[in-house]
Amino acid sequence: MTDITLLIVDDHPVVRDGLRGMFAAAPGFTVLGDASGGAEAVDLALHLEPDVVLMDLRMPGGSGVDAIAELARRGSRSRVLVLTTYDTDTDTLPAIEAGATGYLLKDALLEELLAAVRAAAEGYAVLSPAVASRLVSAVRGPAASVDETLSAREREVLALVARGTSNRQIAAELFISEATVKTHLTHIYGKLGVNDRAAAVAAGYDQGILGQT
Repeated sequence: MTDITLLIVDDHPVVRDGLRGMFAAAPGFTVLGDASGGAEAVDLALHLEPDVVLMDLRMPGGSGVDAIAELARRGSRSRVLVLTTYDTDTDTLPAIEAGATGYLLKDALLEELLAAVRAAAEGYAVLSPAVASRLVSAVRGPAASVDETLSAREREVLALVARGTSNRQIAAELFISEATVKTHLTHIYGKLGVNDRAAAVAAGYDQGILGQT
């Protein structure tokens, strides 16, 4: 299997070096380069074409949100996974609206980060619990209501979606067909009043369906 390629974008050299070291030690990843600001990140991403860009947001050399929007405008194939310390509405919403595939905070565990990068590379939305709840008002329809509760199997599917698991992987883990997974997702969307995976995850955290121990 081909390694997932990355571009690391952060204005702090120590953070860039630390992330590079972590991915170098993990099988299945190759770091192609790093950048200290948004403008440099756009140039490198277009040149190197990494699978995933790990993007900080607030940087002196150009904001991450501007870089995400510019990459989308220029048709970049790279998925952008935001990795930042900021989880306020003024940071999260513009980043997602600009085209970020996912949004993680820097206190995420290494296993969570690696899983998120794998999911982002496949095009799946990944949101940290702290961020997901903030996105609910933006991604859910204003008239959405939840009249039905999710079944045990639907909760299992939603939990796997929240981990960035693809339909194929969900089917394998639950020993069901991909068609059945899609049917469960359709029911989940209908019950939660949402239209996509990211919105379903956000609603799941907001309603306490996800994050329960």
